Amino acid sequence: MTDTVDTASDDLAWAEARGIGALAEKMGFEWLEFSAARCAARMPVAGNTQPVGLFHGGAYVVLGESLGSMHANFHAGPGRLAVGVDINATHTRSATSGFVTGVCTPLHLGRSITVHEIVVTDDEGRRCSTIRITNHIKDVSGG
Repeated sequence: MTDTVDTASDDLAWAEARGIGALAEKMGFEWLEFSAARCAARMPVAGNTQPVGLFHGGAYVVLGESLGSMHANFHAGPGRLAVGVDINATHTRSATSGFVTGVCTPLHLGRSITVHEIVVTDDEGRRCSTIRITNHIKDVSGG
């Protein structure tokens, strides 16, 4: 059991050390967990809303793409880079306060393509958005 905890801790440390990018940082992205099986993070609703006070649909996508792309890059390994080639989102509820939490689960982890589903819920655990992202994995060129 200790090895699993240490591995999960190492995986989260990898994600935190890599960084999530300036946009997600500005939006208040916070890691909750990161492992080979799944990853999760949250964002505050405050500061990420439409003019009418609803969590912005684009903010759901930023959360989903950040999770899916980071997990794809973890899967890709050293010397390889995962880049997004397709993303779609279906918003089914609007968060208006607190936090939204995204849980990212791989649907396909291949040599050159990954597909992840991200389910975003509000503080009451109600699904607000379902996001699917496809990443292409390529070798990083030497120059």
